[in-house]
Amino acid sequence: MEIKLIAIGKTDRTELEQLIKSYQNRLMHYVRFSIEIIPDIKNSKNLPEKKQKEKEGEQILKKLSNSDLVILLDENGSEMNSIKFSNFLQKQMNSGLKRLVLVIGGPYGFSQEVYNKSFTKLALSKMTFSHQMVRLFVIEQLYRGFSILKNEPYHHR
Repeated sequence: MEIKLIAIGKTDRTELEQLIKSYQNRLMHYVRFSIEIIPDIKNSKNLPEKKQKEKEGEQILKKLSNSDLVILLDENGSEMNSIKFSNFLQKQMNSGLKRLVLVIGGPYGFSQEVYNKSFTKLALSKMTFSHQMVRLFVIEQLYRGFSILKNEPYHHR
């Protein structure tokens, strides 16, 4: 199985970028993993919220294939603890899934077309995090999930 993370806008904090790279390198020991950054929409400050979501949605949809299992990182999504998330990853691998795609949208969320394409929505917390922090958190949780599946000491049970 391959896992891809799609996110809107680049990370402008070098400290976060270093941590993201660190967990990305760790994760690569378990699974093929890639990050694809969709550039911010130009002149988005002049666009209504709905139009910005639509433009971002068009860019996200271009990156997806019909066989992808798409999970949206969304504050209104369901929550899982790390063990339940690791079991979800194992179930997807056992099913023969080719590619799991996690998507972090822009500041206003997702267009209806992107919601329609998704399998589910996942919330990392009831708290709100910056889109840049969410990248780090989701990659860390992927790494944690695989370390749980391999019964490695990173996650203390």
